Amino acid sequence: MLDILFQDDYLVAVNKPHDLLVHRSTIANDVAEFALQILRDQLGRKVYPAHRIDRKTGGVLLFALDKDAERAMQQQFADNKVSKKYLAIVRGYTDDSGKIDYPLRKENGTLQEAFTAYTTLHCAEIQVPLGKHDTSRYSLVEVSPTTGRMHQIRKHMAHIFHPIIGDRTHGCNKQNKL
Repeated sequence: MLDILFQDDYLVAVNKPHDLLVHRSTIANDVAEFALQILRDQLGRKVYPAHRIDRKTGGVLLFALDKDAERAMQQQFADNKVSKKYLAIVRGYTDDSGKIDYPLRKENGTLQEAFTAYTTLHCAEIQVPLGKHDTSRYSLVEVSPTTGRMHQIRKHMAHIFHPIIGDRTHGCNKQNKL
């Protein structure tokens, strides 16, 4: 059962736990449960995802309750009338704020524009040696993508040498073991 945060006649917002796919995918054939299916069964009606978030990401996920609401929400996202904000712990001390303008490659090889802004909320240094350093430094950042590319935040933060802690694909596996 998913925790419903908001519901009206057109939309429902749920708290998607990490490690749950939004919908069935060919890249995860072994997965039996999806947010779409769980919510559909929970409400007893069809639901339509207005957007997606990565499997390993937890947070607010918005579903439309009919096709018209789905189209309207997708248009809102396309027109950047909806903002998305994420919190991430990244390796190292980040600048106070920044904008990342770095195109990302689709699976078919085509480059797509991708823009991400971030603001540093807090920095911390812990007395745990890692590699040649006597301590480990981290930043808590609020990240706001203005485009919605696959793994955009993960790829962008790694691109500026501040990979997200826990990201096994684009991150630092030595840091992930802490």
